[in-house]
Amino acid sequence: MSEKTNSNLSELLAWDKTTRWFHWINVLCVLGLIIVGTVILNGKAIGISGEGKILLKQIHVLIGYAFVLNLLWRLIWAFVGTASARWRSILPMGDNFLNRLKEYVAGVRSGNTPAYLGHNPLGRLMVTLLLVLLTIQGITGLVIAGTDIYFPPFGPFFADWVTGGDPERLANLVPGSKEFVVKELYDEMRAFRKPFMATHLYSFYILLGAIFVHVLSVVLAEVKERNGIISAMFTGRKVFAKTPVDSLDQTPPQEQNQSE
Repeated sequence: MSEKTNSNLSELLAWDKTTRWFHWINVLCVLGLIIVGTVILNGKAIGISGEGKILLKQIHVLIGYAFVLNLLWRLIWAFVGTASARWRSILPMGDNFLNRLKEYVAGVRSGNTPAYLGHNPLGRLMVTLLLVLLTIQGITGLVIAGTDIYFPPFGPFFADWVTGGDPERLANLVPGSKEFVVKELYDEMRAFRKPFMATHLYSFYILLGAIFVHVLSVVLAEVKERNGIISAMFTGRKVFAKTPVDSLDQTPPQEQNQSE
């Protein structure tokens, strides 16, 4: 755990480069998906043509690929990354989690909030919720991309489904057109797609609410704790006037320095 001391303040490495890169790539991807997805949902109201809607869906899916790959790497990094990035520092688990949660809430109420190098107990709950929602969005989005515009990884399967495997129909199949599909098979596929679409839509709304709460909580934590929680997502470092509760949970200095 890299440390720099200035008077009574200690500057400690909280987030490695991989975690920081994931965070900001995820922010950009989610923002892009929200904007394009909202336009698609309101396509009729704003007069977007059928061709324009297909183009927007293709853009949405391409951003989605970057989003999924970035999320997948973060999930892998939670197994092999530095201490603050690992599952044991993210998930609301462990023998002492409930005690730390109670102590943290009590500290917030009393005005003596415990310091945390990684996620505080409430932060763990929020990050876990966000990761679950992002994973749901990624999985359902890939399925919908296959059913809607026949994009990989599931597109070839659904294209084969709606055409009955007929080579001529497959060769001429065009996203947004029903000309070369078998109606009964297409209707079956759309029925299969329906719960994925509903899950994608409603989890999107929940995700928007969770993002709002997350951002608000980070701002409040910055104001109350004054440990640089926002700047740490750029620099990787937080500043403390007291020893973080989870400092003993972190890896040795040499392991942290390798990923700074």
